[in-house]
Amino acid sequence: MQSSRSLIGIIGAGIGGLAVAAALRARGFNVRVFEQTLKFARVGAGIQMTPNPMKVLRALGVEPELRRISFEPVSGLNRDYDSGAVTNELPLRTAIEDRYGAPYLCAHRADLHTAIKNVVPDEVISFGRKLAGIEQGASSVTLTFTDGSTETVDALIAADGVHSVVRDAMLGKEEPRFTGRVAYRTTFPASLLGDKQIAPSRTKWWGPDRHIVIYYVTANRDEVYFVTSQPEDAGWMTRESWSTKGDVNVLREAFSAFHPEVRRVLESCPEVYKWALLARDPLPRWTEGRVVLLGDACHPMPPYMAQGAAMALEDAIVLARCLEGVEPEGFATAFKRYEWTRKPRASQIQQMSGKNTWMQHNTNPDWVYGYDAVTAPLTDSPVDPMVKIAS
Repeated sequence: MQSSRSLIGIIGAGIGGLAVAAALRARGFNVRVFEQTLKFARVGAGIQMTPNPMKVLRALGVEPELRRISFEPVSGLNRDYDSGAVTNELPLRTAIEDRYGAPYLCAHRADLHTAIKNVVPDEVISFGRKLAGIEQGASSVTLTFTDGSTETVDALIAADGVHSVVRDAMLGKEEPRFTGRVAYRTTFPASLLGDKQIAPSRTKWWGPDRHIVIYYVTANRDEVYFVTSQPEDAGWMTRESWSTKGDVNVLREAFSAFHPEVRRVLESCPEVYKWALLARDPLPRWTEGRVVLLGDACHPMPPYMAQGAAMALEDAIVLARCLEGVEPEGFATAFKRYEWTRKPRASQIQQMSGKNTWMQHNTNPDWVYGYDAVTAPLTDSPVDPMVKIAS
């Protein structure tokens, strides 16, 4: 356990920020989470929790609740867009748990977020604190917020997402590249499908230049989620946003050549949200002194492997492990150890995800799903982040 009462500040109360707060508190650290929104909102989004993040969620103590509320798909099903022919199917449920020691669950993103939030005391989180800038001293970091207030912490973890203020302060403003693709997503009541419900799998329908992923997000299968990717002009959108409304009729037309099962889901959907898919390269470094990046702030990736939140959860537990028993004067060294441990894996998954070929055909997922961030060895020297991993 941590012997001092040093204060670690965390920017962002998303999945990664709350997870690292919970993991650090379990190791005796005093933490404060600064969140720019005034309250949490339930945005229509699903999330796949593969075995690798499930091991982190188990360590945080939220696995029982997630098993209770989440949908456990029969398989990871991949199908041809028009014929419906199966191109690859990964058995899940008992088979995946026997193989990797943890389940594969699908949930509403807000339900996962709430489960993690419930193991972090309310008084740890400060709402309405939008970061404006940071100033790092020899033994502390001062945070300035847009309301003019300031806070001083012994170290800072930036879990502030793809638009990270801390990353920009550390490395300069990053301009992402528009990929030429847009994603649509939403959740809606399964009752709108009538008596023709979707398959009890996590199904990805692969088209020549677009795809759609569909699955239930609740244990009782009363809510359906889908997310797409397709070519579309997005000059109107210069920043990722999960709250921009899309035109459901435009979406239906974009998938008019797809299998009747897909078209039925889109016809039943009352509204959708959309966001531009932007690309970023792996960063040269994740840490500077007593400041460190986590999750999308340092390795944002396309949603094509369902590993974005998984990487943030892995980051959280590895960072907490690197800090365990460390006093403030050792924080900078611990942050380097975290970067050396995490950067090769996160960079490889970031690059692989951008290819959008994961699991379309026969694939060995051991290097992704078999990883255990709770017990994986920590690294004491830099590693080439692009050392090839079998994929």
